[in-house]
Amino acid sequence: MDTQSNQFAIALTTFFMVKTSPEWLGFPFETRLAHARETLQPIFDEFKGRVRLKWYDVEFYTAKISDIWMIEARDHHSYQLFCEKLRETPFWDRFFFVQDIFPGELNAWAKNYDVEALQS
Repeated sequence: MDTQSNQFAIALTTFFMVKTSPEWLGFPFETRLAHARETLQPIFDEFKGRVRLKWYDVEFYTAKISDIWMIEARDHHSYQLFCEKLRETPFWDRFFFVQDIFPGELNAWAKNYDVEALQS
């Protein structure tokens, strides 16, 4: 995804803990790639500048989940609409089982106390 043209102030970040389904893993790689391009890319294009998804593979380190989808949104409404679109695809609870969703805001404590966040 082109991050240069998809910059925006992030109001919400969510972490989706997902696990691949046997159906998804049964597809050859080329079929999985075609599904992703045909199904997800139009949604990414529609929400460009409002929502972005970063996909982390974690199956190498845990058996509980296979991937983490980090979804960053400019506002809650865009996030909700994005999720509605995603839910209408086979990627939500058919190809990938959504195990848990964790919303969060980066350094909210610093914003709440009007101080600079710690730097590492």
